[in-house]
Order: sequence, then structure tokens, then C-alpha cells
Amino acid sequence: MITTHLPALQIVVPLVSAPLCVLLGKARLAYALALIVCWAVFGISVLLLGQVLDNGVISYRLGGWAPPWGIEYRVDPVNAYVLLIVAAIGALVITYAKPSVAKEIGSGRETLFYTSYLLCLTGLLGVTITGDAFNIFVFLEISSLSSYVLISLGQDRRALTASFRYLIFGTIGATFFLIGVGLLYQATGTLNIADMANRVALLAENRTVQAAFAFMAVGLAVKAALFPLHAWLPNAYAYAPSVVTAFLAATATKVSIYVLIRTYFTIFGPEFSFEVMTLGPVLMVLAILAMLVGSTIAIFQDDLKRLLAYSSVAQIGYMVLGLGFATVLGVTGGMLHLFNHALMKGGLFLALGCVFYRTGSVSIEAMKGLGHRMPWTMAAIVIGGLSLIGVPLTVGFVSKWYLLLAAIDSGMWWITIFILVSSLLAIVYVWRLVEAAYLSPSPEGAPSGEAPLVMLIPTWVLMLASVYFGVDTRVSVGVATRAAEFLLGAGS
Repeated sequence: MITTHLPALQIVVPLVSAPLCVLLGKARLAYALALIVCWAVFGISVLLLGQVLDNGVISYRLGGWAPPWGIEYRVDPVNAYVLLIVAAIGALVITYAKPSVAKEIGSGRETLFYTSYLLCLTGLLGVTITGDAFNIFVFLEISSLSSYVLISLGQDRRALTASFRYLIFGTIGATFFLIGVGLLYQATGTLNIADMANRVALLAENRTVQAAFAFMAVGLAVKAALFPLHAWLPNAYAYAPSVVTAFLAATATKVSIYVLIRTYFTIFGPEFSFEVMTLGPVLMVLAILAMLVGSTIAIFQDDLKRLLAYSSVAQIGYMVLGLGFATVLGVTGGMLHLFNHALMKGGLFLALGCVFYRTGSVSIEAMKGLGHRMPWTMAAIVIGGLSLIGVPLTVGFVSKWYLLLAAIDSGMWWITIFILVSSLLAIVYVWRLVEAAYLSPSPEGAPSGEAPLVMLIPTWVLMLASVYFGVDTRVSVGVATRAAEFLLGAGS
């Protein structure tokens, strides 16, 4: 049955379709193919999540070779959750993409965009689904190389510099991760993650294993843009085309956080990571600094893409903070914020793409009077802003609430102060947008009118999801809790 091959199809379908976008030659045909493929991939991710929740872990043997000798695609509650996030964002963003790509990238390069987009999606999905540590590196490189191309397609010449800077940081991060994998292979003699985890558990005192842990931790911190290794992120988000920024902000760092989770909790295990290597306090300090520094710098940004980029640095801090507790409540909060941030930040960057489409700018100046000129777009931005703050009935509140509960449950009540202070700082930068849009007059001759419906609908799907999952938390919290319990209780 075809359902038994869903893990392979999740990767093969977008991978094979990517070069076809160039071969088709016409932007309209390339867009149609990419649209069909992305929604098919989303459907596959939904089926995989349903299978995992109903029947348990799925192990797919490529070529029929039994692991650990052959490469295995392994789907469990953790990566099924992340697969769904990546695939859903990929489908919504490509639905939105056509008018935005035509305006910001222009004819002649549109087919290149769709090819790179599908390759990037393939890489992110591959990183998430593979059960082989070296394959994680391979798929990371596929997603990274295509990301460099996507960012460089921006109109501003600084997009090339931002792409090159991302390339340098990405190469350093990937190299550190690969060195760690090589050291683990030397110590364990295997690259299969499940098999590696079983062998690492017996080698807690081995210096090679400890060195591998350090290399992988640093490499993944760079990839995830964890403070203070986040320097590549603001420019990459600011100068990339709007559709690229929305896709990467909602998926790329989330997948890197997933690999970080998989490394700490599955390969090395919670006991080794948080007791032997005492990782918890390090993660918490870096997370709190990210929350405070990222939010503070965001307040002083006039370019809204940069503002939201620094906000993302802070939001990554929330995710890592949850992992630092190494409890079911804490990891649930971190996993939940991974999902919730993809919704609200993806929606916010799509809304900014609508603003750019109509005004040609995403500066605070361009926002003046926007509440009256683009009411639907601005309403979406307000909802996303409220979610960033953590206002009740939004997804941002739900994940922050779980982080607060985790802090109190762990006897670290003082961490709640930093969470609240970071949320108060978010009020300041969100208010700047609201003040400009609703309380400032429109400049003379400012363009008015909404973006095309095909751009507004995906934006509002994400924003309505930000409200829906803030009210009805059964699915999002239920899956995040299953994932956390799996990581801390069921092993690999």
C-alpha cells in the first residue's frame, strides 16, 4: 500500500519536483507545480501524524536494508509534530507567493525561486524525518544552500551580503555539527540515531563523547540563532524577499531547534545532557539573555523586518528556556512555543509582505495611517502583535503560561520575572506599530487598498489559527505533551 511509503514520499515528492520547476520554463507552470507539491506534502504530514498518534513510532527502511546498516526514516510524536508545522507553513506560503514573487523577484528568476523553495522544503523535511545522524547534516546542507539562494534574490543589494554572511555562519555551524557526528561515530561505530543513543548511554565518561556533545551544541546553537550566535539572522530576514522571510522565520530555526532537541534528549539523553554535562543552567542563561536583549533591540528598529527578526531572537529564547528545565512541563512549553511562534511570526511576515506589495516599504514611516488604508492587513498585524506579547486568547499566552508553570514547578519562580519583563518589552515595540498605523496621519499621496486576496487569505489563516489554538488548546497542547513525555520517558 502507498501509505507504507509515506515517509519516503514526504521527501521524494518535493525533491523530484524541484528541478522540474526550472525545466517547465514558465513561472505560471512552475508555481502551479510547486503549489500542488506543497499541499500534497502537507497532506502526507497529516497522515503521518495520525498514524504515529494511533499506532506508535514508524520505522521506514530505505532500500529494505535493516537499521543500523541501512538508512532509516523514523517518525515519532516529536518529529511528526515538526513535520506538520513545516509542511503547513510551506503550503500556506507557496499559496501566498505568486504576486509577491512577481513583484519582488521579477521575471526571469521566478522559476529559480520555486526550485530553490522546493529544495529548501525538502531539506527541512529531511532533517526532521531522518533517523540517521549524518543524513541530518546532508539535509541541513540542502536546506541551507537553497536558503542562501532564496535570500540573495532580494531586490536590495544588501541581500547578497546578508546571504554571504548567512553562508559563513551556516558553514561554521554545520562544520561543528559534522565534527560532533564524526566523533560520535568514532566512539560508537554507528550513525543510526536510535542505535547511537543506546551506545552513548554506556559511554557517559568517554571524553570523545563529551567533546562530540560540545561540538554539536555549538553548531546547533549557530543554526538555531541562539543568542549570542544570532548575528546572521537580522540581515537575512530584513533583506530577503518577503515570502522568503516568512518561510524561513516560521520553519528554518524551528527545525534547528528540533535537531537540538533530538540531540540533547534522544542521542545523548536527558541524564547525560542535563546531569553529566549540566546543560540546563547554560541554556537558561542564554535563553534569558536572548529574551531580554532581543526584545530590547527590537524596540529601536525602524525597519519592521529587522524589528521582527530581533523579536524572533527573543522568541527562540522562550523555546530554549523550556528545554532548559528538562521537565515534561518545560519541554511541553518549549515545543508548544515552537508551534505557536511558527503561526504568529509566519503570519506577521506574510502581513508585512502585503504592506510591501502595496507601499514598497516596511518602515515605521510606511505604517503611518495604514490602519485606515489597509484595514485587513493591519488587523492581522495587531493580532500577531498581541500573540507576541502573550495576551490571553492567543497562542503566545498559552506557551508562556506553560513556561511560567514549568518555572514555578521547578522551584525557579524568579524566572517568571524575566518572562514577564520580556513580554512588557514586546508591548513597547508592538505599540510602535499600532501607534503609527492608527494614531498617525497618512502621508500625502500614500497608496491605499489591500493586497490581492491570494496574499490576504494565507495571512489570515495563520492569524485565525493563532487565535483558535489560543482558545482551544486540546490538539496543540496534547501533541506537545505527548512529544515531551516521549522525549523524557520513552527514550528514542
